[in-house]
Amino acid sequence: MSASQTDMTDGAGDRTPDQGSGHEPGHEQCGKVVEMISRLGDRWTLPVMLALRSRPHRFNELRRSVDGVSQQMLTRTLKILERDGMLTRTVLPTVPPQVEYGLTDLGGELAGEGARLGDWAFARLAEIEASRETYDADPA
Repeated sequence: MSASQTDMTDGAGDRTPDQGSGHEPGHEQCGKVVEMISRLGDRWTLPVMLALRSRPHRFNELRRSVDGVSQQMLTRTLKILERDGMLTRTVLPTVPPQVEYGLTDLGGELAGEGARLGDWAFARLAEIEASRETYDADPA
């Protein structure tokens, strides 16, 4: 093992991907991870997922729960999340048929992580704002 490899642990002694373990992600996998993280940062993904955390919703109920989302954007977001395995779409046997959307276990886990990130941002908001004001006030 080279000297540079011995220094590449995460502090707990675990190997980092740069060590050449043979299991590091390639460019394709990294691109997929970036795509998923970008989807999380999309304007509607987290609000939709957070609205579904408590229980499944029908389309119009979900639309009312997510302030400002258009029918077209909600439809698009739901299709993407269903394709990614984050939610289920269930056609209820009613007349007329109704559709209900709910989170899968995977979607519930991701929604929980999104909520944690939101909690962190909320807790640090004053600190972030103060830093921005300091930065903006500096003419350099």
